Amino acid sequence: MRKLLTPVLVILLGTAVFCPRSAMALRFSAPTTPKFNYTDASGKKQSVEVVDKYYPKKIVHPIAKADASIDPKLRRAATIAEERARAHSLRKCWAFVKEALVAAGVVKSRPQTPLAKQAGQELMNNYGFKKLPVSNPYEAPVGSVLVYGAKRAPGHVEIRTETGFVSDFRSKIPSRRPLIGVFAKS
Repeated sequence: MRKLLTPVLVILLGTAVFCPRSAMALRFSAPTTPKFNYTDASGKKQSVEVVDKYYPKKIVHPIAKADASIDPKLRRAATIAEERARAHSLRKCWAFVKEALVAAGVVKSRPQTPLAKQAGQELMNNYGFKKLPVSNPYEAPVGSVLVYGAKRAPGHVEIRTETGFVSDFRSKIPSRRPLIGVFAKS
């Protein structure tokens, strides 16, 4: 055993003599934060730590919940709308939502109102929808129809999905227009 230990010890000591930096690296293995040195506008030398990892504070919105009191056909309408949606708007949000509602069997006939901001009133009057007591679009249940107003524009309408909102296009965030109401059928 001593015969084996002696050559190993000689090799380690020889490495330390001929390669002092490597030996110091072995001795001081504590991690150090790298510094960036620079001269500022006044001529003063400065140094700051180098950021080697970036951890963004992501704004995470909750996944929508499926409400058991809402008609399951509305969840099917959300799925249909999501399958047919584009990446960008075609400015046909109400037309796409109408088609999804008809295809899922939520409504028997195609709604007739031309403007998206009139969708909520028509859905309540003609198709048995109710306005939900929700003022935050992120709290709307899956399948609910969100109607937004606008002063001199046709408005906007979209359906809430598990991960976002859909009309003629998909989006992770709701419309910036003022929310008129969230409508669903039981």
